[in-house]
Amino acid sequence: MRTALTFAVSAALVAGTALGLAPAAQADSADTVRFVDIAGDGGTVLKANVVTPAGAAAGARYPVIVLPTSWAMPQVEYLAQAKQLADSGYVVVSYNSRGFWQSGGEIETAGPKDVADASLVIDWALANTPADPAKVGMAGVSYGAGISLLVAAHDKRVKAVAALSGWADLIDSIYSGRTQHLQAAALLGGAGYLTGRPGPELQQTLKDFLSSNLDKEDEMIAWGRKRSAATHLDALNANRPAIMLGNAWGDTIFPPNQFASFYEKLAGPKRLEFRPGDHATAEATGLLGLPNDTWTSAHRWFDHYLKGVDNGVDREQPVRLKPRSDAGYEGYPDWTSVNANRREIPLGGSEHLWANVDSGADGGVVLLSNLLDQFFQAPPAVSVPLLPRAFAGVWQSERYATPQRVRGTARLHTTVTPTAESGTFVAYLYDVGPLGIGKLVTHAPYTFHDRQPGRPFAVDLDLFSTAYDVPAGHRLALVVDTVDPLYIEHNPTGAQLTFSSPAADPSHVSVPLRSE
Repeated sequence: MRTALTFAVSAALVAGTALGLAPAAQADSADTVRFVDIAGDGGTVLKANVVTPAGAAAGARYPVIVLPTSWAMPQVEYLAQAKQLADSGYVVVSYNSRGFWQSGGEIETAGPKDVADASLVIDWALANTPADPAKVGMAGVSYGAGISLLVAAHDKRVKAVAALSGWADLIDSIYSGRTQHLQAAALLGGAGYLTGRPGPELQQTLKDFLSSNLDKEDEMIAWGRKRSAATHLDALNANRPAIMLGNAWGDTIFPPNQFASFYEKLAGPKRLEFRPGDHATAEATGLLGLPNDTWTSAHRWFDHYLKGVDNGVDREQPVRLKPRSDAGYEGYPDWTSVNANRREIPLGGSEHLWANVDSGADGGVVLLSNLLDQFFQAPPAVSVPLLPRAFAGVWQSERYATPQRVRGTARLHTTVTPTAESGTFVAYLYDVGPLGIGKLVTHAPYTFHDRQPGRPFAVDLDLFSTAYDVPAGHRLALVVDTVDPLYIEHNPTGAQLTFSSPAADPSHVSVPLRSE
């Protein structure tokens, strides 16, 4: 079942890429584009393309932006954006990350060789194009974003970064709540096999991850930490590149929490932008050369920090959020301010659940569900009154007389008593209308191991950050169950979970609300 899912979603991804990007590549081919080979780490050939400003004067120097491709994407991915950047005075070098498509080597998953490759691409650009060595930037979507942040920590020449739909903490992305994000890992692994050559380390890590090999958990975490910019925060803060982070609220591969946490710890110039959508969908139209808010912000970021343009980007509120509604952008001085105003919903009583049965409360399907929410405001939905109470715990707030503008990270605090030493549950926050239909606001999984059966323990769980407007006359509902197709669950057959609210430590969900 997992194998079928892997190849089905991967095939769809690759087919969509090929069909969607072909027109942009053909349109750009008449411009000043060169396709070149660049020697990466160990002499590995990296297939690349270079776009330079038309009519460049002899001896002129231009800011340069290096773009590593996204996971499984061909080297034409950024050509539309590269042309726009070149038209405004940049040298742009985009290359296929090692192990993918026609580039040599094996997939290292943002390992040391990928970091070394990017630095060698910068070397090549400075030696073979009119690139200014004092004005080097990096950008990318997804895999390209992760690599760009890591390179900025290791190469002081990188002065500005636009990391879009990427990760700062790989473990917190696909192993949050100590739970394997099944569909995300299957998608990435399957796409890697279809479009590239996974190295032995990646193959073993995927095998251990998807088979829930807890004996290798520490090794897998160490593998992920090495590939996370958050691990290299001290080096980044010493180099102080200007970093713009952009992501989607519903990113099912790299959820927004890890970017927000990373942003707060950055010491240099920084900007954080969240928009509706799923993984890379907020940037997708820009890759086709169409108007796109995310890429417009990235261009402004580079214009200021590489070209010195006084466009005001440094004076704007650095945290910029677009709610999952028709509302416009909101500005905040920092991420802490987003979460400053909170309301608690008490979770009284006791709920006793039988595990291993999907109640119908689910987080959706990777890439698809939050794409529907982005364009049609149609998140996953469920009839809350009809949820089977043997398999789902349900608590509801009062009906709100005024709109409730959820902004930031909702936090669950509860007490769990298991009948087995291991288990998994998923917490969902729903916007419930008058007819009982709940639209998913946010959710998050939680897994535990080595607990004493029958002994209660406290759980604190951050749900995935979001910006959602609950209409007047609706209520919020917190639902927990034990199965979600997005994740691998660890509930033994016949296991049960009890959620309680001790008088000395009452359970609640703390919901961040925008101050009016």
